[in-house]
Amino acid sequence: MTGKDNKTVKLEVFDPPMCCSSGVCGPNVDTKLVQFGAALDWLRSHGVQVERYNPSHHYEAFTGNAIVVKAVNGQGPSCLPLILRNGAVVSHTSYLSREELATLAGLSGVAAAVLQ
Repeated sequence: MTGKDNKTVKLEVFDPPMCCSSGVCGPNVDTKLVQFGAALDWLRSHGVQVERYNPSHHYEAFTGNAIVVKAVNGQGPSCLPLILRNGAVVSHTSYLSREELATLAGLSGVAAAVLQ
């Protein structure tokens, strides 16, 4: 997939409830969340549309998405984080690595080159 083509990819992240929109505040910062946030920024810099929602701050995004409502009602909040690619669930219960996100976005060759 070329840089132009990946603009058709939309990744949406539905986080579990956190104190702030990124989850990297407070005295005990979770390094996984820092790395995940950096990976999302990297995807954006490569033209991928990325949206991230926290139910504490974006309640309407959760209640307005039938797929998310069904997942949370069926599995409970433990299914979060929920990651959708173009409206389809591609991951739940854990944050993906930059390499995994790059693959979902069609950027796996770019990610491999950058990581070397």
